[in-house]
Amino acid sequence: MAERPEDLNLPNAVITRIIKEALPDGVNISKEARSAISRAASVFVLYATSCANNFAMKGKRKTLNASDVLSAMEEMEFQRFVTPLKEALEAYRREQKGKKEASEQKKKDKDKKTDSEEQDKSREEDNDEDEERLEEDEQNEEEDVDN
Repeated sequence: MAERPEDLNLPNAVITRIIKEALPDGVNISKEARSAISRAASVFVLYATSCANNFAMKGKRKTLNASDVLSAMEEMEFQRFVTPLKEALEAYRREQKGKKEASEQKKKDKDKKTDSEEQDKSREEDNDEDEERLEEDEQNEEEDVDN
């Protein structure tokens, strides 16, 4: 747990950005109002986490998952946020899946590139060996002709 109550507050920069995105242009907010919103948001997050933790404990789990949070939102009587939360969760999962697929494709491409580079290098080495043999053969022929 946190040592001081202030440790439980959300970062001011994050709160400020969220507030600015929510308000129309030209609307200002006082430092006191920003502080109050920050504290309220922190309390909400702690309460939601506590409720979600209860669902995890009922399921005999130590890890909170998305369904625990969604159930907690319903228990806290925030049903109108459940649908947007589910949509955001699906969008997040699609994004993560896309990133994973892109990463796997990048790895495959890198492996193919490495394989082709190794093949090219092997071909170059074979060519170098062939050239050396040809040079040796030419030298041997020259020596045979001289003798």
